[in-house]
Amino acid sequence: MKTRITELFDITYPIQCGGMLWLAKPELAAAISNTGAMGNLTSGNYNTGDELRRAIEQTRTLTDKPFIVNITTMPSIRLPVELLQEFFRICCDMKVKAVEIAGAPVDRFLGPEYIPMAKAAGVKLVHKVGTVKHAIHAEKAGYDAVTVAGFEEGGFPHKDNVSTMILLPKVAEAVSLPILAAGGMVDGKSLAAALSLGADGIMMATRFLATKESGVHPNIYQTLLDKNETDTVLALRTLLGGLGLQVRALRNEIIRKIEEIEAGGGDLAALLPLISGERARTVWQEGNAEEAMLTIGQSVGRIDDIPSVAELVPRIMDQARTAIRDTMAKLGLATVRD
Repeated sequence: MKTRITELFDITYPIQCGGMLWLAKPELAAAISNTGAMGNLTSGNYNTGDELRRAIEQTRTLTDKPFIVNITTMPSIRLPVELLQEFFRICCDMKVKAVEIAGAPVDRFLGPEYIPMAKAAGVKLVHKVGTVKHAIHAEKAGYDAVTVAGFEEGGFPHKDNVSTMILLPKVAEAVSLPILAAGGMVDGKSLAAALSLGADGIMMATRFLATKESGVHPNIYQTLLDKNETDTVLALRTLLGGLGLQVRALRNEIIRKIEEIEAGGGDLAALLPLISGERARTVWQEGNAEEAMLTIGQSVGRIDDIPSVAELVPRIMDQARTAIRDTMAKLGLATVRD
């Protein structure tokens, strides 16, 4: 299946893993890339530039295929702007295939010199956006592609609360860049739908979390199998609203405490102990899903197994081809070629 995304990244299948804190490390990134999809190495897993450099090197020992590095451009205590700038420079120095920017535009958050830096190094830039205007800015600023994320996504969807179904075709009509669809993307039917709405591929995170290679505690795998599409919630609207964001996470005891603090007018100091990334790292390892803010998307409602990555990616492609053929048959049209 050739699309503008497969050609841009030089990959076989138009599927990219999204950034996942504490999870998208060399082992998972390489496993995904080795299938012909695009693995993700998330820079937020590392505290120094040297750590990220070693992680890139390790990923390259596990795969000779392209992978993308996620850099989240949001205010952070642990990851100051200066460190994010260093991460970006390292990605350019090491000539990774692509960098995924999630958050503020790189030209505004890191500086106007960073997009030309990537272009000079041959590094492709992808910006994850939640509005049409941000996609238009990405095209004007010189990004190579955009990921369009509806409010179904886990993590930090835009506060406008527009679904992927609506947002994706509007962005496709507004820009000429290659597009990845995110938010609710989980299988071959999702891929077929995204292609029909104007995307060139899909980005998934929750679905890749629910694979053997993510290495989370067995209790977390069971939680993913037990939960449905109504078991996530949007929170932190007061804290993140000024940034145009909010958080979609699994509805659990920590989220209930966060909602109580927000409803009572609590401030960042009261929330920080509950939203700490260290809490999530512990939960992924130890398995008590009530003890951290777990950024999981509504696609969890369509997950019913924990396959290996090597099983999942070809299955998605087979499902997509079947969905496209079935749709063509319903319309009385000739079957498309692979």
